[in-house]
Amino acid sequence: MADESPVLKKALTPIHLWAIGVGLVISGEYFGWNYGWAVAGTVGLLIATLIITLLYFTFIFSFTELTTAIPNAGGPFAYALQAFGPLGALLAGYATLIEFLFATPAIALALGSYVHFLYPAIPVVWCSISSFVVFTLINLLGIKEAAWFSLIMTIIAIGELLLFIGVVYPYSSLDTFLHNPMPFGWSGVFAALPFAIWLFVCLEGIAMVAEEVKDGKNTIAKGYISAVLTLTFLALTVMLSVGGITHWENLDHLDYPMPEAVAIVLGRQNPLTKFFASVGLFGLIASFHGIIISYSRQIFALARSGYLPHGLSTVSKTRKVPVWALLAGAVFGIVALLSFDTSKLVILSTIGAVVVYIISMLSLFRLRQTQPKLPRSFKAPFYPVFPAIALLLAVVTLGAMIYFYSWLSLFFFGGLIVIIIVFYASGRYRKTKQEWESEMAVSQVD
Repeated sequence: MADESPVLKKALTPIHLWAIGVGLVISGEYFGWNYGWAVAGTVGLLIATLIITLLYFTFIFSFTELTTAIPNAGGPFAYALQAFGPLGALLAGYATLIEFLFATPAIALALGSYVHFLYPAIPVVWCSISSFVVFTLINLLGIKEAAWFSLIMTIIAIGELLLFIGVVYPYSSLDTFLHNPMPFGWSGVFAALPFAIWLFVCLEGIAMVAEEVKDGKNTIAKGYISAVLTLTFLALTVMLSVGGITHWENLDHLDYPMPEAVAIVLGRQNPLTKFFASVGLFGLIASFHGIIISYSRQIFALARSGYLPHGLSTVSKTRKVPVWALLAGAVFGIVALLSFDTSKLVILSTIGAVVVYIISMLSLFRLRQTQPKLPRSFKAPFYPVFPAIALLLAVVTLGAMIYFYSWLSLFFFGGLIVIIIVFYASGRYRKTKQEWESEMAVSQVD
């Protein structure tokens, strides 16, 4: 049964947030980014990654101001609501759900591919579906238990990446990395942007657990900043190491580029090759598990605010977790992995991500103007330069994705139009607008 007033348990510390943040993203180092080689080559993808790294540095330092000022499980949805009202909140909430709900089936397919690499008799799809079942059940145990699981998985995954770099680095060659480096010229750099984003995508998911953080705002800032620094180092070193092993054409179509790279170096039957594929599962599990935490809190927040059916905000009395939000996300993810291949899931997820970044930076500028007295324990450094750089790069990236992946963009924006029509036709817009105006009036009086 649900509590009359759903409340999430406060149990998370900076180390938990670092683990959740790195864990959310670390699967991006294990697969997905290598699809960018197919459209850009090694140097083209590297340039795209450096551009996206600048986007994330400026974005996270700016986004942290919003997360600490408005520590709400809705994340960007909650910021856009305060800044732009119900319609802005709907856009942010929809984009966030697309980002997280399509990232999880992509990771699930990679999990299935890694297991299939180890045990060819196990089908990829059935292993992927089983992953959703198992890790949804783990999340139903409670946030503290789920966060500790993320911490353990993340530490193992980082250790495995460092060990991987140490093993393959002596076999890496700059000449190999520079083979056919930019076959599609500068247009390839723009086409590769979504795959570069995959190296960092979902990092802002830390915001989804903001209501469950002990000692609040300084904890959030420490978690974000330590996570983005860790991920930047891992992303660049893994890409350079793998790209120096063999010609990129041998790896640009696989969901398991790292085990394949080790197999090229050591031989497919070498015990270390099997070991790396086995341990590599931990990185995928860390992200898969962490994103389940994040999308369930986003569904919970949207349902609590009336943007989704209210039943999805049900919180269990004993474990204090959003039960139906977790189950609904799992069902959606299974349907998605049966409907799209990995590269399309990656692109759809990153389209949602970039829209989130745009609306978040616009919310930051708007709230600085309309609510200058809002308590901000962490302020964006070099304001307005950092958020402006993040906003500009996000807009350019979205434009590139619309140009190069037009039908997937049409799928994204077509869904948004349908959601907006339903929102207005159901009367929810009018009701949420009245509630928002009342809350804004009260806050201005205070």
